[in-house]
Amino acid sequence: MGTPIKTYSIEQVGDLVERAGLPTFRTGQLLGWLYEKGAASYDEMTNLPKAMREQFAIEYPIHHAVISNKQESIDGSRKYLLRFHDDVVVETVGLPSEDGRLTVCCSSQAGCAMACSFYATGRQGLTRNLCVGEIVDQVLAVQKDFGKRVTNVVVMGQGEPFANYDAVLAALRIINHQKLLNIGARHITVSTCGIIEGIERFSQEPEQFTLAVSLHAARQNIRDEIMPAMKNQRLGALRKALDSYATVTGRRFSFEYALMRGVNDGEEDLEALVDYCRRLLCHVNLIPLNEIDDSPIQPVDRSVLEDWKARLEDSGIAASVRKSRGSDIAGACGQLANISRLPAVLYL
Repeated sequence: MGTPIKTYSIEQVGDLVERAGLPTFRTGQLLGWLYEKGAASYDEMTNLPKAMREQFAIEYPIHHAVISNKQESIDGSRKYLLRFHDDVVVETVGLPSEDGRLTVCCSSQAGCAMACSFYATGRQGLTRNLCVGEIVDQVLAVQKDFGKRVTNVVVMGQGEPFANYDAVLAALRIINHQKLLNIGARHITVSTCGIIEGIERFSQEPEQFTLAVSLHAARQNIRDEIMPAMKNQRLGALRKALDSYATVTGRRFSFEYALMRGVNDGEEDLEALVDYCRRLLCHVNLIPLNEIDDSPIQPVDRSVLEDWKARLEDSGIAASVRKSRGSDIAGACGQLANISRLPAVLYL
């Protein structure tokens, strides 16, 4: 059995077509079948030559994801447990908005090696990176289940996107491509724990994808405690990389800051955050910590979130409080942990 076709980027699919001695336009047709029409087999690709279909079926098989579990929140959000061909699973969330938007929170890895103490995914460890098509298929799965077009994508699910940089960028280019999913670059956000090398690479990409950084503490000792895998990505170096990112791209980035009672919510923490953000082209997204089974870390009261928001804004720093969605189905920020709660099995 050959290498799955969805492992490849747009350019790499073009190389496969060229090596097969086929005209260039077959690349667009093949990609259209895979990502616009969602073909599950080469037999469906009726405008491709039979010989090409037979060859590619052997050399580049098509694997499609299976929804092995789906849950719907009282707020309309839906969480999916997607199973891939090797039985590896990830969770993906569809988030509809009252204004008609449909956002997908997708994963870049199965599990995560970052070991953040306040996120359920961090307890799992890393299973493997997802390939290009496995990332895109999460968006297609949500789109098909909702029966409406996805308008926004956030790579904020399981995993550290910049630890799987090439596959993530290749997937985003498929999602952004005008003849494929056609989701605008400014409606696609990548969330990183703060991998400095990844931020530097990301600043050089031609697309206007947006960047979010999971900060969660502006004091080094606190960040080291709650995000131990990031100890070698020091706050000073991270700030320098982000300042350079904003200068190079001209785009504002956002900080994600989940407030945790007695951990990172004190006066000293707020002062450190204000100082860290000064003169940066940034926005602070304050996140209500969601409950995780057996975790000693607890959320702060809503009044604390609102107080932090007001005081950041008084200091000239743009801030907002994220609205928690899907917490009743463990589909909110930090809760994705590949846990099935329903027996249903649905096939894409």
